[in-house]
Amino acid sequence: MATEEKEIDYTLNNPDTLTKYKTAAQISEKVLAEVSKLCVAGEKIVDICQKGDKLIEEEIAKVYRGKKIVKGFSHPTTVSPAAFVTPYTPLAGDEKESALEIQAGEPVKIQLGAQIDGFGSIVCDTVLAPAKDKTEDVITGRPADLILATHYANELLLRLMLPPGLLANGTDEEKAKAASVKAPTQSKITALLEKVAKSYDCNLVESTTSWLFDRNEIEGKKKIVIAPGEGTKGEGVPEVGEVWGVEMGVSLGSGKVKQFEQRTTLHRRTTQTYSLKRPSSRKILSEVQKKFGTFPFSLRQLEDERDAKSGVIECVRGNVFRQYEVVGDKDNSPVARLLTTIAITKNGITKLGAPPALDLSKYKSDKKIEDEEILKILEQPLSRNTGKSKNKKKKKAKKAAKGSESEEESDDE
Repeated sequence: MATEEKEIDYTLNNPDTLTKYKTAAQISEKVLAEVSKLCVAGEKIVDICQKGDKLIEEEIAKVYRGKKIVKGFSHPTTVSPAAFVTPYTPLAGDEKESALEIQAGEPVKIQLGAQIDGFGSIVCDTVLAPAKDKTEDVITGRPADLILATHYANELLLRLMLPPGLLANGTDEEKAKAASVKAPTQSKITALLEKVAKSYDCNLVESTTSWLFDRNEIEGKKKIVIAPGEGTKGEGVPEVGEVWGVEMGVSLGSGKVKQFEQRTTLHRRTTQTYSLKRPSSRKILSEVQKKFGTFPFSLRQLEDERDAKSGVIECVRGNVFRQYEVVGDKDNSPVARLLTTIAITKNGITKLGAPPALDLSKYKSDKKIEDEEILKILEQPLSRNTGKSKNKKKKKAKKAAKGSESEEESDDE
């Protein structure tokens, strides 16, 4: 008698799911730290992207060895210059773009990610690129305003992602009352975040979007859109048991965006089927399905970059691939971005993959947040203290910050 195959639970209720997310996150964070060191003035962006991808491949090869588990990229290494908003990954074969170098002092956005069994963790950090052989002691002026505005707006957004009453203490009645409060609307979220940005004389980047993550999916059914542009809106509220990619974007300019002239090199396979006619199109579709599944990829990661450039046209036209256009600040003003992959559990928010904690002692600004409502929210913890692991994390973060008091204040665990 045929036995029914047991359906696998891919939700966070299954400990294996969380383990896979965490393994992918550890790889993402480790590679992010290494790529950040490469982002110094005079270095070519394409070289950094290629080195980052090689590091991801090396780290992925070390985990889940000998197991029939698909693993790979959840996002290629991208390095976006000052005014760029979207992830940027130039092609080695494009003479003009492959020559693009990092400029001293510019905010560089590094985004990348790994996935294990379809559970992806994507991270993005903004670093102010130092001049070669020189490290800034303390950053001041407008660059400091930008980094601090992005940091605090991100911390606020993470706290606004917490389902109401989740961490409430007190009697059952008090907990029930806290849980009955409605989650903030997306317009309320934008309004609060705008106040943070304005405190530092900055603006939110138009249509910055956080997505619900799922297995093999980084753009799920729910999304939170802050500072929505025309015709864009978010839908749904975060709930326990979900994984989200939480994004923050802040600009020293208006925050309005425009399409840049750079070639679109970042794509992602859709679930659409289409009868492709060109051999080069069929070839790259087959390669993408094998290597990247439905996760984003760069044309430079494909075997034949030349074939990829021609084959991708039909794939996009037939809606087999979605292209991520290169978008930047309308005024060409510097932009900072952060992206954190989080899990929402009964104990609050767990950062699965995140940019490193900001050492606040290295940034000095004459501006600060004075809004009482915002300050009160920022004081709230992200999760319930469940014991040893949290304390270990705290000690680790403090050690990394060389015992800085400011770092201790920013520790949100």
